Amino acid sequence: MYNKILLPTDGSGYAEEEVDRVTKLIADDGEIIVLSVAGKITSGAFQGRTKVKKINARMKKEAEEAVAKMEAKFEDGLNVKTMVRTGFPAETINKVVEEEGVDLIVISASGKSGLQKLVIGSVAEKVLKTADIDVLLIHNK
Repeated sequence: MYNKILLPTDGSGYAEEEVDRVTKLIADDGEIIVLSVAGKITSGAFQGRTKVKKINARMKKEAEEAVAKMEAKFEDGLNVKTMVRTGFPAETINKVVEEEGVDLIVISASGKSGLQKLVIGSVAEKVLKTADIDVLLIHNK
């Protein structure tokens, strides 16, 4: 059993498998952290500040909705904490692992099809390569 599990989500529709696995692996008094990482763009020659602010606000809102949706899938009585951060997903996931003292990352593989199905999602792959703790990769069908 794990005392602290990090469950990153991007809001894609694969929550059922992840929630099932996390529920089986968490210690009775453990904590589940549901994390979504919102991207952030900066203004440049082709995007004005107002447009960039709107895009960043939309990405943050989508991340907040993703963690709320995932949190709602857990049974009452489990210790579930939600978190939204801004940054690059894999790097931010590893930073949260360190800050929160996480024991296990449960992350979903890409839900791509066709030729892309042969490759793990880029975020999951980078987390697998860079994490200093156990990573459980959930295969999505």
